[in-house]
Amino acid sequence: MTSVQLAQNALETTKVFEANGVGLSIDGNAILSDVSLEFPAGEVVALVGHNGSGKSSLLKILARQLTPTSGTAAYGGRDLKQYQGRDFAQSVAYLPQDLSTGSEMTIRELVGCGRYPWHGALGRFSEIDRQKVEAAISVTHIETFADRVVGTLSGGERQRAWIAMLIAQDAHCLLLDEPTAALDIAHQVEVLSLVRRLAHEGGRSVVIVLHDINMAARFCDRIHALKGGRVVASGTPKEILVPKTLNAIYGIDMDVISVPTLAHPLAYAC
Repeated sequence: MTSVQLAQNALETTKVFEANGVGLSIDGNAILSDVSLEFPAGEVVALVGHNGSGKSSLLKILARQLTPTSGTAAYGGRDLKQYQGRDFAQSVAYLPQDLSTGSEMTIRELVGCGRYPWHGALGRFSEIDRQKVEAAISVTHIETFADRVVGTLSGGERQRAWIAMLIAQDAHCLLLDEPTAALDIAHQVEVLSLVRRLAHEGGRSVVIVLHDINMAARFCDRIHALKGGRVVASGTPKEILVPKTLNAIYGIDMDVISVPTLAHPLAYAC
C-alpha cells in the first residue's frame, strides 16, 4: 500500500488509530494491560495519567517504535505490522520526548529533515521538498528565525521548529510525546494552540501525551486516561473532568469549578 493510499484510508475511516487488547511487557514487567481504545480521525486526542501509567509506551506502539506483546494496533483500519516503514513514515509523524539532537542545525535544515521519508538517504532534495519545507515554516510562523541555529532558540521556538519538521513530512497524523514538557505556561499555550490549529484547520489527526489535565481539556477533543497500564477513563473533556473520574485517574481527591469563558470546568486538587 502506497503512502497516498495510506493517507486516503486514514481520511476515510472514522478512526485513525485503534488499539485492541494491547499489552506490553518489558523484562517481565507489565507496562500495558488489555488496552482497547479508538482515536477518531480529525481530532486532537490526549493521553493522560500519572508518571509510569503507560502513556508514552502506548504512543510508541502507535508510532511503531515498540511492538505490543499481546493484542493488536491498527492505523487506517489496517494492522500496523502490515505497513512498510517508509510508507508509514510518509503518513504518520512521531515526535519523542528526547529532542537533544539537531541543536547545531539551522531551523530550515531541521525542518528539511522531515522530507527524508520521501527521498531517502541518497535521494535528491527536490523543488517539491523545498516548497514543503517553506510551507511548514510559514504555517508554524517561524519565518523570522528560520536561519538561526536550533540550539539558540527558546523552548517554545524550538518546539515549533520540531513541529514544523513534522508538517514538512506531510504526514496526515501527528504523534506528540509531551511537547510542552519544561515549557512555561505561555509557551505551553502557544504550542498547544498551534497543534490544535494544525489539526482542525489542516485536516490532521493528533495523538498527544500530556501531564496537565486542564491543558488537555482546553486543547483536545477527547481524553484517554491510563493508570497502571490500564484504561481507567475515556471521553470528552466534560465527561472526564468530574471529581469521581479525576480521582480514578490520579488517586487523589479533586474537584472542578465552572468558568464562564470555557466550555469545560477546571480541575484542582482538594
